[in-house]
Amino acid sequence: MRGPTAPKITAVITHLTNADLHCHSVVSDGTLTPEALAVRAHANGVGLWALTDHDEVGGIARAAAAAKALGMPFLSGVEISVTFASRTVHIVGLGFDANDPALVQGLQRTRGGRGERAHEMSEQLARAGIHGAYEGALKYVGNPELISRTHFARFLVDSGVCADTHEVFRRFLTEGKPGFVPHRWASLGDAVRWITEAGGVAIIAHPARYPFSANEEFALFTDFKHHGGRGVEVVTGSHSAAEAAKYAELALEFDLLASRGSDFHSPDESHTDLGQLPDLPGQLQPVWEALQHRIQ
Repeated sequence: MRGPTAPKITAVITHLTNADLHCHSVVSDGTLTPEALAVRAHANGVGLWALTDHDEVGGIARAAAAAKALGMPFLSGVEISVTFASRTVHIVGLGFDANDPALVQGLQRTRGGRGERAHEMSEQLARAGIHGAYEGALKYVGNPELISRTHFARFLVDSGVCADTHEVFRRFLTEGKPGFVPHRWASLGDAVRWITEAGGVAIIAHPARYPFSANEEFALFTDFKHHGGRGVEVVTGSHSAAEAAKYAELALEFDLLASRGSDFHSPDESHTDLGQLPDLPGQLQPVWEALQHRIQ
């Protein structure tokens, strides 16, 4: 927070703290409220938590209040959608002022194109014989400004088109398949600047998920550092042990802080529950060591 120093916490935050700094609530595309997520994280032994809804900070105050009531240390968070090398990349921000005007306005602009994109997705699905997808997806949306592929996926599962969300993304909503509509998100430089100028730390989220060549990935890390980015998610719900080891090496190569987060969305959909992650490799500097003064 800007202004007054954040209140002191009694918990000791160390390298081995069970930090979960990436998850989503109904404010974006999760299925639980910020309050329910806080309770689940605390029950699972999380010792430092952040809510990182997509392109939205509207749930942070609720999450912070719920975490405080449980005595669980908390960091503000967000996951910003970025276009890089014609692909969507996600940048997590941690420990920023959630009321910073430039950040709030930038996120609002980033959310702006989702409605039009959703209608185009629905039209494509209708041409593939799946009708009423936009109205169906809306039933799963807590915040209409943030309608996304995940909401369409839940509609396709619950209407019996697909058995689960993994089948959805094999058959629909991805590049070259019905329902895929690209969107021009924020630039990498803008996203990093919004986070850092609001007092936070910018982190590359789940880097193994991006289908980049080695040269493209090197360019991403290089540009990210150039713009002031400081961290990378090494241990996350979608990374294998080998991928975590790879990005631990890249964190050292690029002198980046290491982050850890489940990317939890739903008890029924997520591979990894809140707080159920391996420890960070010991040679890395955890991002939370650089954010001690921002912990609430």
